[in-house]
Amino acid sequence: MSTPSRPLSPHLGVYRWQYTMALSVLHRATGLALSAALVALALWLVAVASGPAAYGPVAALLGSAPGFVLLGLLALAFWYHFVAGIRHLVFDTGRALERREARRSAVVVVVAVLLLSAATLAYALHARGLL
Repeated sequence: MSTPSRPLSPHLGVYRWQYTMALSVLHRATGLALSAALVALALWLVAVASGPAAYGPVAALLGSAPGFVLLGLLALAFWYHFVAGIRHLVFDTGRALERREARRSAVVVVVAVLLLSAATLAYALHARGLL
């Protein structure tokens, strides 16, 4: 039997890149980032349980500007994965699958993520006394 000269299933080169595809890839990427953050959370909890000597450097890192940026990016990843996950759950019900509806829901996801992330950042700045 001869090998077919074309791929057996659609290849990425067949599709024209669209922002809805980018959002789907970003959903998976934020899931991976949140998995890594879960490991970091476990290490943070170990540092807390180990006492002040172990927790001090961790608290200093998280209290610094780069640590705050990292926590902000994690909040952004969390909100994106959360809102995009709800969008995918709606898709699983068979709703909003038409091109126009899918594009509209993608815009809703981006706007919701920006608003929720801004609210989270404002809360964090307020809790630090910076806002």
